[in-house]
Amino acid sequence: MPTKKLIAPFYERLALILIGLCALGYLVIVAKELLDPLIFGLLFAILLLPVSNFLERKCRLPRSASSFMSILLLVGFVGGVLYLVGNQISGIANDWPMLKNQVNQSVSDLHIWVEQTFHINADKQMVYVNDTAQKIMASGTEVLGTTFGAVSSLALFYVFILIFTFFLLFYRRLLLRFITWVFNHENKAIVMDIVENIQKILRQYIFGLVIEMVIVAAMSIAIFWIIGIKYAVLLGLIVGLFNIIPYIGIFTALLLSTLVTFATGNISQTLTTALAVIGIHAIDANFLLPAIVGSKVRLNALISFIGIIVGEMIWGLSGMFLSIPVMAIMKIVFDRIESLKPWGYLLGGDYEYKESAKEKMKTE
Repeated sequence: MPTKKLIAPFYERLALILIGLCALGYLVIVAKELLDPLIFGLLFAILLLPVSNFLERKCRLPRSASSFMSILLLVGFVGGVLYLVGNQISGIANDWPMLKNQVNQSVSDLHIWVEQTFHINADKQMVYVNDTAQKIMASGTEVLGTTFGAVSSLALFYVFILIFTFFLLFYRRLLLRFITWVFNHENKAIVMDIVENIQKILRQYIFGLVIEMVIVAAMSIAIFWIIGIKYAVLLGLIVGLFNIIPYIGIFTALLLSTLVTFATGNISQTLTTALAVIGIHAIDANFLLPAIVGSKVRLNALISFIGIIVGEMIWGLSGMFLSIPVMAIMKIVFDRIESLKPWGYLLGGDYEYKESAKEKMKTE
């Protein structure tokens, strides 16, 4: 007599899922120091994999050398971008007297506005400013130590990313064999399909971000140059670079652009710059992002926004960067496991519906 398969009630399954999610979230928070650079290293390793394969096959380099050379090329590219930005920033030093006069005039206007609005004369305002300055100077040693610690920790974090990237490139075949071995031979086709799609989607996502950043930076530089802003190239690069930070990047770029324009120009240029940055962001969010990046990861906007918030709550700024790639990986896995397909549809069902509609129209 065949035995009936027992199915737990919904509330029991829901309780188990919630307990599992809480345990997983706790482990992710505790293991941040390891997982954070490891996932960044995975992204860079996937990005550099074609370069490493080219150096290994065409240039006949050993795997260790090809992996190391790929990382050097990545560091050189990032260093070139930072040098370009730093070269533009160094030009501000030549205009320091003008910036100082502009700031002094702005502070004087602010004093007058505060006195007229809140009826606090300039002497009392200066007393408040001096008291605040003394408190800041008193805690200067502590602030300096904290800043030094933060910079050292950030540098160590970048070193760990490069180390993980190297080892993931060097041991890529070992890791692939391990994954296929763990999930048994009968599931090898599904596992290989997941691995290949993860590499493809993440590589397209990273390239899409770079292309989007270049387009936004070029568009910003052109608009700022037309407006007549002195540091058009610098501000355009700032807008392009900060644009890759989801959601909050545009607000940071808007703040920096308006501050620099206010310190070097007039109120009219400042307002025009603010409107230009908002307009560029509108074009990017409605046209560039869906066409270049959104179509690669195939996540709907609601889930992306929730994932970014959760990533920031768990890991801070790095969590915001990694939330979309991690959700893209989850969607690829969910779409290929029958019991998890509803979750894959939740992450990006909109794109699947559009694709199926297009395929249906073609067949008709």
